Amino acid sequence: MSVLVNKDSRIIVQGFTGSEGTFHAGQMIEYGTNVVGGVTPGKGGQEHLGRPVFNTVKEAVDKTGADVSIIFVPPAFAADSVLEAAEAGIKVIVAITEGIPVKDMMNVKKYVKEKGVTLVGPNCPGVITPGEAKVGIMPGFVFKKGRVGVVSKSGTLTYEAADQIVKAGLGISTAIGIGGDPIIGTPTKDAVEMLMNDPETDGVVMIGEIGGNYEAVAARWVRDSGIKKPVVGFIAGQTAPPGRRMGHAGAIIGGAEDTAAAKMKIMKECGIHVVDSPAMIGETIAKALGK
Repeated sequence: MSVLVNKDSRIIVQGFTGSEGTFHAGQMIEYGTNVVGGVTPGKGGQEHLGRPVFNTVKEAVDKTGADVSIIFVPPAFAADSVLEAAEAGIKVIVAITEGIPVKDMMNVKKYVKEKGVTLVGPNCPGVITPGEAKVGIMPGFVFKKGRVGVVSKSGTLTYEAADQIVKAGLGISTAIGIGGDPIIGTPTKDAVEMLMNDPETDGVVMIGEIGGNYEAVAARWVRDSGIKKPVVGFIAGQTAPPGRRMGHAGAIIGGAEDTAAAKMKIMKECGIHVVDSPAMIGETIAKALGK
């Protein structure tokens, strides 16, 4: 069992024929991901990268049986693309787009929740189940199959964690890049919960950053869940000055629990193995797993 995507997932690409969609869909197909088609309004009936192009998501779902969508659509139109996918019956939506207006995302989050749809992102690197499906923009070669799950707000730290885990002689079950925007579809706790409940995941690496309370909520869930799998945590932005946004739109210290130090303290109190540097992730999860 994997989390969110696997070899049987039937994936469509929204914004398929644009430059970003073309490049990353090509990489996904090369990886072996089961991309069954794409959507670009006005270009339906054409073929692109050896896959059919449809005018609407509904048409794509009807013709291909797609159940996962990845979105490479400009910010002004991306929210509508998520709503269209959810309305068409897509169950997992990965929104790569950065800069979707917060007001749009408030409406989107409410709608996908009502539909029972899992939205990952926006402003995220996507989801990968190594050797089965890469639904995102991450470098697939870094990820090797294994039994450690990864949840991260940061794209580059997702790849760094995967590299550390592989170098420690372990591998990845599924890695989920949840995104760094203020409003995202799958917060840290939900992603950690999926992996903790996955029988093919033995431990979890949780990477957060300053701003918001996602990591504190996830840590308290880990403490109270009764699940005995080890969790290793890292918080980026340990030297960030209060009130300064650092990279991601959501990475700004607002409340008392938003600082890196406060989050790390809460995580330690909840039984999470907290590391001060991403360079320690691999060795720490290996030790926690008794490897």
